[in-house]
Amino acid sequence: MNRLDQLATLLRFPSISAQKEHARDVSDCADWLVDKLSGMGFEAVAHKTHRHPVVVGRSPREEGRPTVLIYGHYDVQPVDPVELWESDPFEPEVRDGKIYARGATDNKGQLFAHILGVEELQRQNGGHLPVNVIFLLEGEEEVGSGSLSLFLKEHRDELACDVIVVSDTGMAAPDTPTFSYGLRGLAGAEIIVKGPSADLHSGVFGGAVANPVTALAEIIASFHDSEGRVAVRGFYDGVESIATWERSMWATVPGMSNEELAKLTGVDTVVTEAGFTGAECIYARPTLELNGIGGGYQGEGSKTIIPSRAFAKISCRLVPGQDPERIESLLEEHVKTHTPRGVSVEFKREHSGRAYVCDPNSEFGLAAQQALEEAFGRKPVLVREGGSIPIIEEMKNVLGADALMLGMCLPDARIHSPNENFSVELFTKGIEMSQILLRRLGQIKR
Repeated sequence: MNRLDQLATLLRFPSISAQKEHARDVSDCADWLVDKLSGMGFEAVAHKTHRHPVVVGRSPREEGRPTVLIYGHYDVQPVDPVELWESDPFEPEVRDGKIYARGATDNKGQLFAHILGVEELQRQNGGHLPVNVIFLLEGEEEVGSGSLSLFLKEHRDELACDVIVVSDTGMAAPDTPTFSYGLRGLAGAEIIVKGPSADLHSGVFGGAVANPVTALAEIIASFHDSEGRVAVRGFYDGVESIATWERSMWATVPGMSNEELAKLTGVDTVVTEAGFTGAECIYARPTLELNGIGGGYQGEGSKTIIPSRAFAKISCRLVPGQDPERIESLLEEHVKTHTPRGVSVEFKREHSGRAYVCDPNSEFGLAAQQALEEAFGRKPVLVREGGSIPIIEEMKNVLGADALMLGMCLPDARIHSPNENFSVELFTKGIEMSQILLRRLGQIKR
């Protein structure tokens, strides 16, 4: 079976971790990965957890060689709205040089490029590898990595490694290799504003009873000032300044000028925190975003009511120097302070994680940069990822190893959206890059 056919088989598993009806599909996907790694001569096991399996695959250990842990996740996001897909999200289809399916880029395609890279490197070297390899593949990344967090602590010795390799981040452009040396952290919450015990007639009670939707709008309006800064007291305490070399580097990243970002996202202009470019805001500034809002009548025509409740879902992307629990506490205090009379508020904390940053010019970091340059034929750009992979910081704390984040996700890959896709050319490049990287890491003496 060729490379693409194998990837297509992996993509056909509807391994949606957030939906209970797909629990068996997640488990079946884990079993398939175990079979694949076992067929490569790895000692592979799908460890059961309280939710979804953690797959661990280990190459035969050879003394004196660095140990590289390759992390990825095989669970995927829900496919809704399914009617916007141009093809079945779990029946992969190749069009215009891209393979379309849920999980194509996030993260099955990227993790499978590493698996095939290792397999081909073994074949070239009579079954041997220049490093010891551990694959750590989880089925809960899209729902907060709850099981992996506990698994790391329980299996610390088994997972001991010198460096971690991750391909679950982005590339600035198709021909621009990108080394991400940082990730923003995350703090999420849901605000529920409660008013009357039931929906009320807006004519009979309007003007006498506080409207939860109006109250929610007031709370949301208090989150930012006129310059785009988060107005929550203490929010920026401890936030580190952007280094001069970072600002210079990011000003040259293809596709990341304010004008290019506006074109990419389909807006007239980017709106940033005062004093920062769009790239700087994405890579290294904290944010507070409204992810969803609801309340009152949503159907066709009108229904004249005062709703009994309203809700908003928010997420904060955090940078080094910010503690997620403290940010959630500050946010809760802010919401309570700005809640109008006549309503009550329930503040529900969601999953969170710290920001991560490492030295891109460490011995391992330089090896990664060299591997990217050799695979793509040009020097990589160095960025911090705007998104979050909270488990990476935890892996650093538990295992004591830094993560080399070498993403192959393009800006138009539509991850988490209908018509997710992965460039076939980048899939092939990823397989090649993985082999080059392991060779270079094998040259580092430990």
